[in-house]
Amino acid sequence: MADHSLLVNAITYLGAAVVAVPLAKRLGLGSVLGYLMAGIVIGPWGLSLIANVDDILHFAEFGVVLLLFLIGLELNPKRLWAMRQPIFGMGGMQVALTTLVLSLCGWLLGLPAGAALVVAMGLSLSSTAIALQTLTEKNLLSTHAGRSAFSVLLFQDIAVIPMMALIPLLGVAATSGGDPVSGLLKVIAAIGGIVILGHYLTRPIFHYIAQTRLPEIFTAFALLLVIGIALLMVAVDLSMALGTFLAGVLLAESEYRHELEAEIAPFKGLLLGLFFISVGMSIDFGILLERPLLIIGLVIGLVLIKLAVLWGISSGCKEPIPLSQRPLFAFLLCQGGEFAFVLFSVARGAGALETRLADPLFVVVALSMVTTPLLLILYERTIAPRFADMSEEQEDDTVEEEGNPVIIAGFGRFGRVVGRLLTANRIPTTILDHDPDRIEMVRKFDYKVYYGNATRHATLHAAGAAKAKLLIVTVDDPAITLQVVETTRKHFPKLRILARAQDMDHAFELQRRGVELFQRELLESALLLGEDALKQLGFGAYRAKKAAHAFRDHDRSLCDALYEADALEKHISITRQAREELEQVLSADAEELGRRRNHGWD
Repeated sequence: MADHSLLVNAITYLGAAVVAVPLAKRLGLGSVLGYLMAGIVIGPWGLSLIANVDDILHFAEFGVVLLLFLIGLELNPKRLWAMRQPIFGMGGMQVALTTLVLSLCGWLLGLPAGAALVVAMGLSLSSTAIALQTLTEKNLLSTHAGRSAFSVLLFQDIAVIPMMALIPLLGVAATSGGDPVSGLLKVIAAIGGIVILGHYLTRPIFHYIAQTRLPEIFTAFALLLVIGIALLMVAVDLSMALGTFLAGVLLAESEYRHELEAEIAPFKGLLLGLFFISVGMSIDFGILLERPLLIIGLVIGLVLIKLAVLWGISSGCKEPIPLSQRPLFAFLLCQGGEFAFVLFSVARGAGALETRLADPLFVVVALSMVTTPLLLILYERTIAPRFADMSEEQEDDTVEEEGNPVIIAGFGRFGRVVGRLLTANRIPTTILDHDPDRIEMVRKFDYKVYYGNATRHATLHAAGAAKAKLLIVTVDDPAITLQVVETTRKHFPKLRILARAQDMDHAFELQRRGVELFQRELLESALLLGEDALKQLGFGAYRAKKAAHAFRDHDRSLCDALYEADALEKHISITRQAREELEQVLSADAEELGRRRNHGWD
């Protein structure tokens, strides 16, 4: 049985994850908390199904490495350079302030100054695994809070390097140390090697492997690349995650980027799950039961101090995070991180931290990780809805009356296309939107976008609706579109309205409110794609375009007929009749084209 221990452990992990994670998701607790609970159940203080917890934890940290590599693939060097200010600004402030405050607290509690600094440095770091998993799972990485949290985490990965270098100087035990100059040269050589490998060598290697048409070899080389870089980083005492992140950035513009993402993602998911299970297993409930008030007090104190520091940074930085997202930013980063385990282990080995102090700290860090999913549940169920209510009451921007002939309500994906087209043709527009993050982003590109609720008479009046020629309604929500139309019809009856219709029923609602010019949002793009499909299947260009025109005309006739009909049976009859007529039209076109040759298209 001992020979099959690896398989037995694998079955235990997978079984625990399959049971606990879906259950946690169904209860609304999130997958991270599900993994942590699974680890507690199968760990030494639960069913004792797993023994070598520390080894598993170190192995599972590779999931964090893969996660950083995948995130690096999403960031090319230009985007990373554009983020330098939040990385070193917010990240630097977070690490420095948290370390300062925690050092002071530790010194006041009676710790020697060196030990207090080591503890503070370790606890100032947050869990990259928990924060980034949450951001990607909830699709929050593109929000202001998400981008800021990512910047802070990236700086923390960088900050680990000087922290690791400082710890031996604070200890009493002899360490391998070595010549600092040669160590620095090794670091420079390692990073230089990654740059050369990522920028010049990997592309021809991937090209060569791709030509073999053996996907398993492609997967093997992708893993070889990541594991090799991780081991190289370990050899020069750098963060594995930082090294693979750098490699990912260098490969972000490679034509093999998407294939790499697809190959690495399953391994990342499984290893991250294993990491969270390992954290759950590593919680020493013996220490917790021995000194429950001390441990719980330290956990609460750590979380509260980090929350206070993070909140202050989020509001006091150069580009403050919107008030509605500050709790999310603080909750994401208020726990201890996986690097604390590494730093405390190194510090214990170097004599900078006594074992009697390090063991409770491991428990404090692990328990603080458990608090994060619970705080995020609190945010989603209690805090976020309140901010949503407040945002509805937020005052509109003061719109500058510029006499623009066009007002665009809504500047999402649909509205941006319309706005860009008009701007390219030098037609001035006044743009209204209701999403603060979107407005902030678009304003960076010199678009004049105002925060404003276009369903309000006062907002439309301030935007110049009384003098404008057109109002183009492109908001995402069909119900809000109808409200904007009703307000405009009531207060500005002479203003012509063009509207985005979500579907045919929405188009009917617009027609009932007097809107004659509307576009169903997917119809034209679908017709163009269908036209391309016909050409790929052997239709001549003229025949494919004529078929698309015929379908468009027929669809419009069908809409007109259905708009007039009110009974369901009548709808069905009209739809069936229209389909038959379309087939007749297309068949007649095909026969006509067969009789004559067109020199212009085919």
